Amino acid sequence: MGLLSILRKLKSTPDQEVRILLLGLDNGGKTTLLKQLASEDISHITPTQGFNIKSVQSQGFKLNVWDIGGQRKIRPYWRNYFENTDVLIYVIDSADRKRFEETGQELAELLDEEKLSAVPVLIFANKQDLLTAAPASEIAEGLNLHTIRDRMWQIQSCSALTGEGIQEGMNWVCKSVNSKKK
Repeated sequence: MGLLSILRKLKSTPDQEVRILLLGLDNGGKTTLLKQLASEDISHITPTQGFNIKSVQSQGFKLNVWDIGGQRKIRPYWRNYFENTDVLIYVIDSADRKRFEETGQELAELLDEEKLSAVPVLIFANKQDLLTAAPASEIAEGLNLHTIRDRMWQIQSCSALTGEGIQEGMNWVCKSVNSKKK
């Protein structure tokens, strides 16, 4: 299911915009995930230098997904994109166990940001198609996600390459945006 069908689920008032911030360490699969959502070709992905944005308009509804590069030198600029974020999607490479501590620190810093307070967060445990991938439950435990009390959160196993698990995660995004509006 692509962005248009997700938009139809989210749409409830005309001209409503939803701003989604897509973050995570470099090589986590953010751009591949974004291209999967937009039903675009994923055969040639290059590292993001700066950011990618996909905006889709459908029946008066606009979804803006901001994919910001995850290289260490770019991360300090993430805060320039926090304003008016409705949902944070954080992507983790489940097969890169050497970087779990680093990705956990970055996520913890994001959750402490004032401009992101109470913003729902979806953690995609990506690359589940690889044999070396840690299960989402192990990642959730390692990152102490159970201690998050100031916002809605969800961890979702997925493979940006195959598309598996992405729809379930986006369904959660739809629910969190709708419940936030009420």
